[in-house]
Amino acid sequence: NATDCGEEILLYGDTEKVVIGAVLSIIILTTIAGNGLVIISVCIVKKLRQPSNYLVVSLAAADLSVAFAVMPFVTITDLVGGEWLFGKVFCNVFIAMDVMCCTASIMTLCIISVDRYLGITRPLTYPVRQNGKLMAKMVFIVWLLSASITLPPLFGWAQNVTVQRVCLISQDFGYTVYSTGVAFYIPMAVMLVMYSRIYKAAKVSAEKHRFMNLPKHYEEEEGVYCLEASGRAHSARRAKAAEECATLSKLLRQDRKNISIFKREQKAARTLGIIVGAFTFCWLPFFLMSTARPFICGIRCSCMPLRLERTLLWLGYTNSLINPLIYAFFNRDLRTTFWNLLRCRYRNINRRLSAASMHEALKATER
Repeated sequence: NATDCGEEILLYGDTEKVVIGAVLSIIILTTIAGNGLVIISVCIVKKLRQPSNYLVVSLAAADLSVAFAVMPFVTITDLVGGEWLFGKVFCNVFIAMDVMCCTASIMTLCIISVDRYLGITRPLTYPVRQNGKLMAKMVFIVWLLSASITLPPLFGWAQNVTVQRVCLISQDFGYTVYSTGVAFYIPMAVMLVMYSRIYKAAKVSAEKHRFMNLPKHYEEEEGVYCLEASGRAHSARRAKAAEECATLSKLLRQDRKNISIFKREQKAARTLGIIVGAFTFCWLPFFLMSTARPFICGIRCSCMPLRLERTLLWLGYTNSLINPLIYAFFNRDLRTTFWNLLRCRYRNINRRLSAASMHEALKATER
């Protein structure tokens, strides 16, 4: 069987439909739950209401919109074998929502990578400039650029393919290059550059502080030795020993500060590396296919195998599921809030987080 555009219609058995429907439903529900928890966490926890987390909320909102407004219709279309059942008018609306939400998610990831890079490389000046108004403007620009990719097919530049039983984004050559470039290739390039620079900064920091880290027990032993020596020695030697102890103590404090910066750079490099890796793995195959499709098949229809198209599309959608899991894993406050919300322990959650932070600070001071 085929559509009027010549595309294949996949005929599934009852067992296949149940399995496909169950898997896709789990993806949708998990995406909704994960991104919903991110938004709720930032809204109810005072400690998480930081300007940089505006971008995280924007990312979660985009991914949540994908799960609510896009995935259910794609699921129904897949269960009936790839045939579009919702008419030509809604096809344009659906494609607009799909493109805008996915693009907003991708571009927000790009802006987050830039924000993390500036926070690491300019720790003194950037936090001062990083205020709520700036983050709100960045979020607005992200959604505005996403809308700029969505609007052309609705205003006549490149018409979507909406022949009977087919709903496909415009295959116009110019629009394909513009949309894939702005929505994916440029953000991916920026993310890779930011990651490489953070990785290099962390590597330089590791080389710089490799021989500066003295074990804690050595610090304690030196302090005891100096105090004992100063008690037994003459006044001149005592003064010299005290001076040496003071110098050593100062070096050790600076060393701990450098180690703290080094660990922060390492964590940022690791987190951003996983984000970039997951993003590239999920979306690169789909956009390579989308870019090549009009040049291989022409601008009227698609000649790609339907199973390949749907698999790569869902692989891209899975990125909306992975994003909140990555942030929850690497952000202790977000992870703790998730755990409390899932256990319905949302009362006094701000107090518990403040107590946990104070405990961590006291432990760091003791170290």
